[in-house]
Amino acid sequence: MRMQKISPCLWFADEAQEAVDFYTGIFKNSRVIGMTRYSEVGFEMHRRPAGSVMSIVFELEGQTFTALNGGPLFKFTEAVSLQIYCKTQGEIDHYWNALTAGGDSAAQQCGWLKDKYGLSWQVVPELLADMINHNDPKITDRVMAAMMEMKKLDLDMLQQAIDGGD
Repeated sequence: MRMQKISPCLWFADEAQEAVDFYTGIFKNSRVIGMTRYSEVGFEMHRRPAGSVMSIVFELEGQTFTALNGGPLFKFTEAVSLQIYCKTQGEIDHYWNALTAGGDSAAQQCGWLKDKYGLSWQVVPELLADMINHNDPKITDRVMAAMMEMKKLDLDMLQQAIDGGD
């Protein structure tokens, strides 16, 4: 197995398998690469039953991740999020609807969401950087104002902001 130089490790209390199944069910180009299980060695430290899932290495759209069942010691925060760049509104809708299922609806703003495991995601159009870095500051302001009113980003509404609201 060839490993990426840098790969995120996602710490779960004990729902790594459930989360990996959830994520690989959302992304078409995904797979589980491998799984390790806890043994009796180190039980006094990890307190996990021998044979239970310790970690799962998986891939989403070519990006390798590790999901770790590390116990309830650490939680996800919005300080780190995973970005999904989408070409179409259909893609935005797919990822948004799938990832928000059972998630924190209060944490949804400007394309950001928090899934049911507490992991933050940004579902954004590929063109967003161009839209908010437009050479006309009035257009940039209109796009930013429109985006600030959205939870799930809407390509048509962002385009209307570029066009001057027409």
